[in-house]
Amino acid sequence: MSVASDNDNEQDFKILLTAQEAYPEFERACLSARTQITMCFRVFDPMTRLRSAEALEFGENWMDLIAHLLGRGIHIDVTISDFDPVALPDAHRATWSALRALHAAAELSGRPAQLRARAAMHPARIGLIPRFLLWPRAYLELRRTAARLNELPSPERDTYLREAPGLRENLVNKADRLTARPWPVPHVHPATHHQKLAVIDQHVLYIGGLDLNERRYDDPGHDLPPEETWHDVQLCLRSPQAASALRHLQTFQDIAQGARPPHLTGLIRTVSRKRHLSIVRMSPKTVLREIADTHLSKIANAKRLIYLETQYFRDTGLARKLARRAAGNPELGLILILPAAPEEVAFEEDPGGAEKYGEYLQAKCIRIITEAFGDRAFIGSPAQPRKADDDGRATLYDAPIIYVHTKVSIFDDDLAIVSSANLNGRSFRWDTEAGICLTEPDRIGALWARCTHQWLGRDAGEDCLDRGNAVAAWRLRAQANAKIAPDERTGFLLPYASRPARRFGHTLPGIPEEMV
Repeated sequence: MSVASDNDNEQDFKILLTAQEAYPEFERACLSARTQITMCFRVFDPMTRLRSAEALEFGENWMDLIAHLLGRGIHIDVTISDFDPVALPDAHRATWSALRALHAAAELSGRPAQLRARAAMHPARIGLIPRFLLWPRAYLELRRTAARLNELPSPERDTYLREAPGLRENLVNKADRLTARPWPVPHVHPATHHQKLAVIDQHVLYIGGLDLNERRYDDPGHDLPPEETWHDVQLCLRSPQAASALRHLQTFQDIAQGARPPHLTGLIRTVSRKRHLSIVRMSPKTVLREIADTHLSKIANAKRLIYLETQYFRDTGLARKLARRAAGNPELGLILILPAAPEEVAFEEDPGGAEKYGEYLQAKCIRIITEAFGDRAFIGSPAQPRKADDDGRATLYDAPIIYVHTKVSIFDDDLAIVSSANLNGRSFRWDTEAGICLTEPDRIGALWARCTHQWLGRDAGEDCLDRGNAVAAWRLRAQANAKIAPDERTGFLLPYASRPARRFGHTLPGIPEEMV
């Protein structure tokens, strides 16, 4: 398997930045399988194109690769997250469409019994009272979906409904026109299985924040329209932790159902389960919060530098924990890398109340840490080194933004976390998440170096890598970039602009933080 130039030289540990590095590595890992591949992704599209020369020998897309692997006798177990069909009908349909493609690949392989593929809806549902209180909103969403589908030609509409079974149950067809079913009141599913990992032969683990589809394909140069950029980090490693990850994949649905108790693994996870009796609650019951607890524990003992790279920074408890540690340790620095705006805010025309609430929470968290750390904190966002065509939220300092989806945390040279979890209440307490801790100093150092050089450029020197000086060095580079024309900048990093989030965001009284 090929190794990116800055990766650890060991063949059993790969740091993969963006899908350009991760997808070919994942393909090769699957081709190396001898007996079985077990995986769970939030999004897994079998029509995603193959990228490695090795996999392209057997076809053009993952459907072809799955058929080849099944034909070789490999057992493949695929779990794809399902989504609330009322709130997210297109995502719900995409899951079931992917399952149809996987089963078609199994038939083509001649060995359909080798495949186990299923959609996994988190079993938690909101309580009876909030369900009825949200009924007008759910009914409105169903009416909007019905109106959109009524604009399609009948064959396309029929295909959509066939591939969206949960939505079909909530619509009524009257004289060839769809309308929302007013009764029974639809259930609302507040949590999802958000993890992204695969285990090959119980020895190789592929884990991080990256799903599989064309939307997520990007390379470290990020030379795409801003709405097509996607920065992510995945690890591929040969490790005893792979066996622990396999056990997690085999049991997490039972734990979420409340059918078995949680167990120890070599991973760190978030797992919640449905409540057996819920009248007023909107939340599932958290049974494992290892990712949150690991972050809080390491923050409490951090000495020189905490580095956080995340899609969302919205957990106020985490922000206050950082603030308390900043007050207790005047030597501690913080670097936080965020996208300049959430995907829905930057690239969609009409973001809703959830997006505004998320921005409100993030602005609050940023205020907490900036007041506590002062100039010992640097918050940055990446943008392309070229002039933007407009000046909306997809633009930062006159440049198109780079969308950050990464979930990486580094605490001094003691511990690094790569996971599927954002730094928000949803990932810390509700959704199913999985991550891995790196404790070896050389691997932690390799990850830190790759992050540094990715954002600051290949010429980033020891001042940027030295944990005692990194905050000042990163800020200096970002501020210098902000003062010059986009095409003259070094690297991608700019100061994060918090004012747009403060202006756009607003609170939603009574709605828990975990919703966003």
